[in-house]
Amino acid sequence: MHVGAVKTDRPLISLLAYDDDGIEEHRFQGIDESRAYRPQHKRLWLNVYGLQDAEILAEIGRRFGLHPLVLEDILNTHQRPKIEDYGTYLYCVARVFEYDGATRTLGSDQVSLVLGENFVLTFQERRSGTFEPIRERMRIPDSPFLQHGTDYLAYTLLDAIVDQYFVIVDRLGDTAEDLEDDALASPTPALLKTINLVKHDTHLLRRAIWPLREVLNGLIRGESRFFSADTRLYLRDIYDHLVHVVETLDAVRELLGDLMDIYLSSVSNRLNVEVRILTVLTTLFLPATLITGIFGMNFQVMPLLGEDWGFYVAMGMMGSVALGMAAIFWRRNWLRL
Repeated sequence: MHVGAVKTDRPLISLLAYDDDGIEEHRFQGIDESRAYRPQHKRLWLNVYGLQDAEILAEIGRRFGLHPLVLEDILNTHQRPKIEDYGTYLYCVARVFEYDGATRTLGSDQVSLVLGENFVLTFQERRSGTFEPIRERMRIPDSPFLQHGTDYLAYTLLDAIVDQYFVIVDRLGDTAEDLEDDALASPTPALLKTINLVKHDTHLLRRAIWPLREVLNGLIRGESRFFSADTRLYLRDIYDHLVHVVETLDAVRELLGDLMDIYLSSVSNRLNVEVRILTVLTTLFLPATLITGIFGMNFQVMPLLGEDWGFYVAMGMMGSVALGMAAIFWRRNWLRL
């Protein structure tokens, strides 16, 4: 059963067959169309967009001898990045991401990759352009893909995924820098929410990247017959790229942590200013409260009560004391923001 969030109406199957003599490409809307097709070339790349049709997955599993556990993992799109050796093929799980800079949201999709001796199978929930540059390169006459095996194709697919990580991390870094300017200019609760969302996205991205390092490290150090010695050198290059991505992502995460501190510090400073202003205003009115309290006592005989100018004297006393205190506060910089 398909376990995922995306339900496409019609799965799309794309098949690319190639060898030293050339390349042919076909697209099918269902399994019935593909059953009658027999490719003339030796090596195959079969890509499936849309995983809700279990019949298609079952048919592909029968054709290529996939274990039921592999089919189950393909349908469950919440797998941790990993690699498993099933003897006649390798099964690899990775994640691709798309970042919307306008809404500052990060979307992800699981990519399941199966590498056999003469075939590569890829499965995704939704359609994306991650692998389209690879198809364009394969269509070029005398493409290096035509002279290499399917292990080279698997390498380029993994390389495309890692290259996309660079783009996502750079965009997250740009977003973090914009948030830094906002935190200094106008810290608001909405800004805090955005910082937390971006921080959550970096956490998701790191959870996807870190296990992939282990996967590539295992391929590089292992003696898998599915990757030639030359291709393992390319895999080492991907591993180095992943290390760089993780370092950059950690720098972005550190910046977001600093933004939280900046936001809390800015809010605390603004609160201190507001409390200081309220305290100063309260202090300025204390003498007036004292004077009005004295003249409000219920005594029959009290200076200034029976005088026509008594009110003006009392007001003058309150104003003079308030102005004197304000001058003292100003000289001590208590009234300056």
